[in-house]
Amino acid sequence: MKSRPRLMAFDLDGTLAESKQRLSDEMAELLAQLLDKMPVAIMSGAGFAQFEIQFLTVLPPHTHFERLYLFPTNAAQCYIYERGAWHPHYDHSFDPFQRARILQALKEALAETGQSEPPGEIWGERVEDRGAQITFSALGQEAPLEAKEQYHRLHEDARDNLRVALTRRLPDFSVSEGGLTTVQINPKGNTKAYGIRQLIKLTGVSVSEMLYVGDALGEGGNDAVVKETGIRTVEVFGPVETAEVIREILSPEGEKAKYITEEV
Repeated sequence: MKSRPRLMAFDLDGTLAESKQRLSDEMAELLAQLLDKMPVAIMSGAGFAQFEIQFLTVLPPHTHFERLYLFPTNAAQCYIYERGAWHPHYDHSFDPFQRARILQALKEALAETGQSEPPGEIWGERVEDRGAQITFSALGQEAPLEAKEQYHRLHEDARDNLRVALTRRLPDFSVSEGGLTTVQINPKGNTKAYGIRQLIKLTGVSVSEMLYVGDALGEGGNDAVVKETGIRTVEVFGPVETAEVIREILSPEGEKAKYITEEV
């Protein structure tokens, strides 16, 4: 028998919003309506500070924040809303030794792949320490979307080469690609799949009753790891398609939606 999902989880950049862009008012209202019905989780490589700027400040005041679960830095951290404020539920940040080792490996990998020098204009720092994640963005952390899209087209192999070089040097860490120009290093095992398993513990909702929506669920994509949990997934191509998924789930005919889960 089929039923609507009892919990929905989303990627952020490329799914709910364009890369590092603020959530649209329309999407914010749709998410608030969804939170009226069920718990919602957001999983992203972004740090919590970016969540605040890009996501939380746009949600309407009537949002059920107590049903919202935030997983920054690819679920190496988790934030929940209690007593009127956001609090870390867990935080697997790097220790000083791990941080130094990662930064040295990144320096060596950039030299090996010919990316030590910026390709041209950059916007902000190229390396960002997010506590539980160290992130390299080829054009800087504040690069405009248009510049990132152009770089992605012109340097298609550069990021993959860097990821491979880092993985070889850091076999006991998780190295993944994010957004359009970014490589992310996290504690081993702290992935979005880990986040899904934590959601089960936090909410009591079984994985068969969840739905994950992301823009990179294909092989090698930064959302693909969630599939190992058995969660049902929907791949989208930007916020417009994500909005369509949410509307269909919310509609009176939602029981017939192609996105619903199988009851077990």
